[in-house]
Amino acid sequence: MFRKITFILLLFLSAVAFSQQLPQYTQYMFSKLAYNPGYAGAGSGICAQGLVRQQWVGFKETDEDGNTYDVAPETYLVSIHSPIKFLRGGLGATIIQDKIAFQNNITLNVMYAYQTTLGAGDLGIGLQLSLLNKSIDFSKFVATDGTTNDPVLRELEGEQSDMMFDVGFGLYYRMPDQYYLGLSVLQLLESKSPADATSAKLKRQVNLIGGYEFGFPNLPSIDVLPSFMIKTDGASVQFDLSALLRYRNQFWGGLSFRYQDCVAIIVGVDYKDFNIGYSYDINTSAIGSWGSHEIRLGYCFKIEVDKFKKTYRNTRFL
Repeated sequence: MFRKITFILLLFLSAVAFSQQLPQYTQYMFSKLAYNPGYAGAGSGICAQGLVRQQWVGFKETDEDGNTYDVAPETYLVSIHSPIKFLRGGLGATIIQDKIAFQNNITLNVMYAYQTTLGAGDLGIGLQLSLLNKSIDFSKFVATDGTTNDPVLRELEGEQSDMMFDVGFGLYYRMPDQYYLGLSVLQLLESKSPADATSAKLKRQVNLIGGYEFGFPNLPSIDVLPSFMIKTDGASVQFDLSALLRYRNQFWGGLSFRYQDCVAIIVGVDYKDFNIGYSYDINTSAIGSWGSHEIRLGYCFKIEVDKFKKTYRNTRFL
């Protein structure tokens, strides 16, 4: 399986470029539900997560009146999923707010994944329904001549918004404590804005994610966790490569590399049922910023339910 993952990765590396429409996460290895609906219900408990990403810190925009706006991308993610036995799978949901300059995207995703055993591992087959509200404040745009007197901008009259519906599909295979591999297609319908208020069109995105876990015989307290993430819209490809060291199944840290974008430092800790992580992106491109911060907090818990109901009878009615 490891050789297969490496082969697929090399195929993608042969034609790499940079492209992004959906939000990106440096801690993608801990945020699989945001990329793959087949992950819904994987595991044995209810898991919730919150993530905040501040990208390209220090990006500002100044209009003709001297007003300064923070136009750096900001992403907020809240997710939850759980196995549901009578559905033979799991349910999940994510709420994502992605702000880029004067554009604000709020997306609600709900998903179901059928979970089954395949070989020695588990396979999730997931379907996702997405509802996106996209809004753009054209009143803050500045024309190329440095003014806001462009006739197109005047015609748009301030903030415009659209609502769009789309679907996604995902496969997620895992061998617990060994490896995982997931393939998903999001924004499958490539929906367009119905009222042309924002003239938006969603781009179909294919995601491939994989990871492996191995230890050292002489160092049983340390595990190595390499992983990768590949995203493509059919015209270009973006990829992440990461490697983490985990100590006593509690502390971890490592590096991640995103082609033509950044090198990132990732650290985290498990505390009881909580999972906390932080990453800092050091830009390698000419974007010219103070880097990107990402903070994540997860919580998983199990619900124990008695298999048999306990009943008590009054001896008078026996």
